[in-house]
Amino acid sequence: MLVVVATPIQNYVAYICFLLIILILTRLAQIPFRTLFLRSLIEIPFILFAILMPFFGTGEKVDFFGLSLYESGLLAGASIIAKGTIGVFMSIILSGTTSARAILKGLARLKIPAPILGIASFMTRYLNVVNNELIRMRIARESRGFQAKGVRSWRVLSQTLGAVFIRSYERGERVYLAMLARGFQGKMPADNGGHKTDLQSAFLLPGAAGIISVATGLFL
Repeated sequence: MLVVVATPIQNYVAYICFLLIILILTRLAQIPFRTLFLRSLIEIPFILFAILMPFFGTGEKVDFFGLSLYESGLLAGASIIAKGTIGVFMSIILSGTTSARAILKGLARLKIPAPILGIASFMTRYLNVVNNELIRMRIARESRGFQAKGVRSWRVLSQTLGAVFIRSYERGERVYLAMLARGFQGKMPADNGGHKTDLQSAFLLPGAAGIISVATGLFL
């Protein structure tokens, strides 16, 4: 992603190559293209924002299918869409092929601050707990005849979210006090797991992307 962000949007050949790399990785990872597409819909708000950028800006204007658009806004919008989409696709491939525990271990090797790692670690551990709490509350609502229909149900749903937040906060407080009682000092125990870092494999993908970016950039 560092290579993609550093590549100018005018280098469209490089972005076509990046997209081909993503398609190959998706195929190798055996991730259905439908799943990749559905999960990428999370970036729709950013795409809508990028579409509006060519209509607001400064500098020269260009005619695009009968519309007078700012050239700087057009390039900025295209850059957001291209780089954002590639970033979302790569995140989906990473999450679909690597466990959360392995990702956290990788972030630890990259010297990410311990508080951030601790928060992420607890989030992955207690996500199922919070989800189960939501399921129990949904069953309790439905057993009392509640059905989420229209705006009138928003009040009950917002109260549910508030209750889940309070319960999660109280649970986290109890867990933290229990950890302090067991000698916790702000850093999670190291878990090396006996895995050896393969730097050649780790730099294969960004190295290939860097070569593509530099090689295609020479012809601009």
